[in-house]
Amino acid sequence: MSNHQTIAGAQKGSQESVQLLLANTKTSTPSVYLTQDLLCFSHLRWNFVYQRPQHLLTRASRHYRVWFWEEPVFDNHAWLEVRAVTSQLHVIVPHVPHGTDSETANELQRRWLNGFLVQHKIADFVSWYYTPMALAFTDHLKPQVTLYDCMDELSAFQGASPQLRQREKQLMQRAEMVFTGGYSLYEAKQKLHPSVHAFPSSIDHSHFAQARKGLTDPADQESLPYPRIGYSGVIDERLNLTLLRELAQTRPDWQFILLGPVVKIDPATLPQGPNLHYLGMKAYEDLPAYFSNWQVALLPFALNDATRFISPTKTPEYLTGGLPVVSTPIRDVVTTYGGSGPVWIADTVSAFEQAIAEALQNQPTLDWSQIDAQLGQNSWEQTWKAMHELIEEQVQVQGASVAADTKALPL
Repeated sequence: MSNHQTIAGAQKGSQESVQLLLANTKTSTPSVYLTQDLLCFSHLRWNFVYQRPQHLLTRASRHYRVWFWEEPVFDNHAWLEVRAVTSQLHVIVPHVPHGTDSETANELQRRWLNGFLVQHKIADFVSWYYTPMALAFTDHLKPQVTLYDCMDELSAFQGASPQLRQREKQLMQRAEMVFTGGYSLYEAKQKLHPSVHAFPSSIDHSHFAQARKGLTDPADQESLPYPRIGYSGVIDERLNLTLLRELAQTRPDWQFILLGPVVKIDPATLPQGPNLHYLGMKAYEDLPAYFSNWQVALLPFALNDATRFISPTKTPEYLTGGLPVVSTPIRDVVTTYGGSGPVWIADTVSAFEQAIAEALQNQPTLDWSQIDAQLGQNSWEQTWKAMHELIEEQVQVQGASVAADTKALPL
């Protein structure tokens, strides 16, 4: 499958998942919120891996018009692409000419944003940031509420802008609230802001629970032998490729299947072998079918600055799909799931081999009761509900403050 086909399939799947979610969910008193807007500024593409931003902002679109502003695409012409996902959710992609310097690109976006607000009559809105770098063209905005959903420590990622830490500091000063994608991030940020709230990775339970029903094996893996050990997610500098290479060499009788795009690393550096299978990026809708035909799931993350604060979304998704999990000692995985039934923590090739062997051997008799009870308390629906209540409370606080200031003005 070509890269174009893979991305096109993911885009189609992303739209289908949004439509399915909205169709299957009852919307209560939507008219209360439809006159308000939510502007989200993201470093991630909407049509990339379906993850936290898509889960939350799809649900947000029941209450607000959501405008998802992506980082620029460098193109042949300067133009602003606006793409409707639903009538309440739009993706905005700035196209900036090749060779444009960052200052000019930011000025273009500032002008486009100002015109966009006028065109769509956006006056009362929430500013939702995933990337602090967007402050370079949004620092003049006057939202009702500014919030920072810090899902990763972006400054530790490969290729991060040297300005990112300063921009984040500025954003923390402007924001009324900070959400974090895990407990480690919460601990790191709570002393930097008076209103920090931990919202770790959640689950689309009904979607991934399908994997426990014995779904049809996808065509591109149906010919692979068993046992199958899988990983699903972005393949980048956060993975321990040495661990993966040595594990595959140590156990040539096990098949290692990796789903997801290769990002920021040279694909030529990926470990190769007859039992290593890179199947590319998959639509969100198709993941349960892959999980249903694996025996064990992996979280083979390196222990480095880029993984210090991560809270992998795939952990609860694997478990909801009925897959035992073997992970390196990522702190949020250890503290949330470590030592519970079908979760093994390992830090060496030999420890991984032993843990996978135990998972394969004991899979039919694993005790899922504790994990399933825990998973039942963790959903994107519950996460969004709690976030939304905090946002609305803050809107009311800000509104009361403005009213008080207006009343205090001399006649």
